[in-house]
Amino acid sequence: MTSPPWSVDDPRPPKTRGLSDLAAHLGVPWSSTDPVGETSITGISQDSRTVGPGEVYAALPGSNHHGAVFALEAAARGAVAAISDRLCAALPTFVVDDPRRVLGPLASWIYGHPSHDLDVFGVTGTNGKTSTAYLLSAGLRGAGIETGLISGVTVHGPSGAHPAVRTTPEACELQRTLADFHATGASAVALEVSSHALALHRTDGTRFRVGVFTNLGPDHLDFHDDLEGYYSAKAKLFSPERCEYAVIGVDDDYGRRLAAEVDIPHCTYSTQSTAADFYADHIEADEHGTAFVVHGADHSAAVRLDLLGRHQVDNTLGAIAALSAAGIDLDAAIAGMESLECVPGRMQRIGAGQPFLAFVDYMHNISGQQRQFPYLRSLTNGKIIVVIGATGERDPGKRRPLGWTAATFADTVVITDESPFSDDPARLRDDVAAGAYAADHAEVVLEPTRADAIAMAVALAQPGDVLVVAGRGHDPVQTYGATTLAFDDRTELRHALNRATADAPPHR
Repeated sequence: MTSPPWSVDDPRPPKTRGLSDLAAHLGVPWSSTDPVGETSITGISQDSRTVGPGEVYAALPGSNHHGAVFALEAAARGAVAAISDRLCAALPTFVVDDPRRVLGPLASWIYGHPSHDLDVFGVTGTNGKTSTAYLLSAGLRGAGIETGLISGVTVHGPSGAHPAVRTTPEACELQRTLADFHATGASAVALEVSSHALALHRTDGTRFRVGVFTNLGPDHLDFHDDLEGYYSAKAKLFSPERCEYAVIGVDDDYGRRLAAEVDIPHCTYSTQSTAADFYADHIEADEHGTAFVVHGADHSAAVRLDLLGRHQVDNTLGAIAALSAAGIDLDAAIAGMESLECVPGRMQRIGAGQPFLAFVDYMHNISGQQRQFPYLRSLTNGKIIVVIGATGERDPGKRRPLGWTAATFADTVVITDESPFSDDPARLRDDVAAGAYAADHAEVVLEPTRADAIAMAVALAQPGDVLVVAGRGHDPVQTYGATTLAFDDRTELRHALNRATADAPPHR
């Protein structure tokens, strides 16, 4: 059966709806005399392990298993029906051709179209998504607006917070979270939007008040066929049926292309061109923070951030432009951004009294390295020491360039494991090392155990140097095949620094 077209502008459903309402909404035949047809729906979930009583179970095709395999478990937990592309055992099933495409709008309908009651600010791009989302959230709070934050680090709203599982939640979880935010008093949301989420329809059914495009460079080419496919996925956020207004960074070719192609009202921002609608000048970035003057919307203001790195000027400009588009008081919003102490795992400074600077940063692609290393070089006349690796089950083509770029900018490169997943850890290290050796610039050291690699980097650092543990940011675990280990780079770096400081001879 062909799935019916969907629109986020569908009229809102009644507060109580049953399976017969769902059948009518989907356009799937259903007997209104069947007693189960009047069963009330309490929600929708695509995880059989967490489905609750009265919920619809979304049984989706997966890379390893089809969700229908777990329908019996969902039924045992109280699911009242399933939606799938095949019949599911033990559950009445709404059969549609492409359940993933239907799921976002359907979840939005079940939860009462929560994005219609919220100003949703979506952020997409290769780098800067998390920081921009945090800055948006801080700016909204500074303006006195109760706000929810959905990022790759955390999901945080009026009722509490929990760690994020992925950059953008699956469709059912996203709509349930938006509904919870609205029910508990939020009126705005900052939402990090990945290219995977757009390609896999997770954000379908969500209405965005403003969408922000940060930048685009090579990444995730294990999932997207090429850069064109990657760009096309990002550009979906800015279609008229899902987004009211676009804010576009135009300091790369893809941003300039999007600004020329987008078919909704939009503005641009730049740290390189005064022709953009919002731009920055008088930029200063040191070990204590970042300062600049923003110009735009007939408004100029001096900004002083605790966030580290010149790249945070780009992210802040995007957040300021987005809030301006929504009519938020910019002076109050900027004050809120200035109160943000750090973004977890994003050029996060770790100190234990050591005589050199130490950071943890998420830079995990070449464009991120090219943005971050010049800042680090500006902080020292000594050496840059970097701990780096490559995550498994990702684009193999970026491993050698990661090593080459790191070794081009840094003086010492310590290559170690990140999360290999099902890939051979030694092969990952060797690929990164091949790129690092090819740069023919830095000292290259291989140390498989990440804790030992961090300790080695700390031992190599001399007064005045800069050390950065790169690639994982806030991630609290390492994964080797089916084994998951608790491991936080920030915690491990602090421990290594504390040990080194305690073992250091006293100053005379």
